[in-house]
Amino acid sequence: MATKVFMEALSPTMEEGRLVKWLKNEGDVVKNGETLAEVETDKAIMELVARGDGVLRRRLIAEGTTTAVGTLIGVVAPADENIDALVAGSGTPAPAAPVASPPAATPAPAPTAAAPAPAPVQAAPSAPPAAPAPAAAPANDASLRSSPLARRLAADHGIALGALHGSGPGGRIIKRDVEAAASSTTPPSAAPSAATPVSRVPSPLSGEQYRDVPLTQIRKTIARRLAESIGPVPTFYLTAELDMERVAEMRTAMAELGDAYKVSFNDIVIKAVATALAQHPECNAHWQGDSIRYWNRVHLGMAVAIEDGLITPVIFDAHSKGLSQIAAESRDLAKRARERKLRPEEYTGSTFSISNLGMFGIDQFTAIINPPEAGILAVGGIEAKAVVVGGDVQVRRRMRVTMSCDHRVIDGAAGARFLQTLRRLVENPLLLVY
Repeated sequence: MATKVFMEALSPTMEEGRLVKWLKNEGDVVKNGETLAEVETDKAIMELVARGDGVLRRRLIAEGTTTAVGTLIGVVAPADENIDALVAGSGTPAPAAPVASPPAATPAPAPTAAAPAPAPVQAAPSAPPAAPAPAAAPANDASLRSSPLARRLAADHGIALGALHGSGPGGRIIKRDVEAAASSTTPPSAAPSAATPVSRVPSPLSGEQYRDVPLTQIRKTIARRLAESIGPVPTFYLTAELDMERVAEMRTAMAELGDAYKVSFNDIVIKAVATALAQHPECNAHWQGDSIRYWNRVHLGMAVAIEDGLITPVIFDAHSKGLSQIAAESRDLAKRARERKLRPEEYTGSTFSISNLGMFGIDQFTAIINPPEAGILAVGGIEAKAVVVGGDVQVRRRMRVTMSCDHRVIDGAAGARFLQTLRRLVENPLLLVY
């Protein structure tokens, strides 16, 4: 019996998806639960699996195509079953579809240029136009232990995954392995090919007046979510400067105990914010339209910059976790966020968020609230300043934080009390480890 392959909602907020790569060719035997394709959702690259046994009889959309959730994109059926009615009902011409080309053929350049996959700015330039085009990665590359992003980058650079040595867990091939191979095989002086952009941002020296780049799924979601927040949400901002001297001393002392106790400044801030929110539930809340939901547990979202936008993985029950546990979890989540390997349940469900740009040398900024959350804390960099302490001028490390508050939920005094508690915790960090 035929099984329809639909574009599934692979994340809670997904409305459409871009088919990054088919992992099965027409005519391949497919088993229930086996991965058919990689799909770019609004947050990550996910695997689309088969929902039945049979043969992949038809691929109805090409790689690089964006389509709405619920759209028929393929058919799995026994080899002798007639699927003409199913194909005709999809509205896609049967034999002449571009995806019906032989399995060994590379995707046509036109769809790739129309919807380029996000590529790191530092990616190595492609070969000069006069050089022969690189061969596509072998069809069996998908069977190797590799991340979806690594497979996509390898295909873009024409690198066979089988020739790479994986540096990830268990020998898994990851992004940096592909980038290292690309940089070692491309002459440094090679000029970028006009047909294969290496960056989403055109070079000012390229001679181009402009270049239109279609939105990726994550960028579409960011644009929609920001429009939902900055317009309707009545936001006000509270800024405080915190003394980080004792935090720095505690961090140094913990590092001397061994690698297991090493934590970042951001880990300590996460723990302090979670502890403060547990004491101020009026800030750990969601706007529900006709009600306000006050959370009894703190699920803290931490903004992580990825190649084409921003994603906010969640540290659940952060208020009840120790510093070392938060440090390990935050490192793991940030790493997998950049590799676009997070599961939907790992980046949804936050009750409050933190955005830290201190590592970029930013002193102070304001962050946009992620509805339905009622607040977000923007964390700036740590800077040595001359301040007056007990009547004496001292040089101390200081950090500015700015809280964006939804005034429908958080009043000014409530936000100020939260920041007072945060200051007390940060300036007396032993309260975080008792």
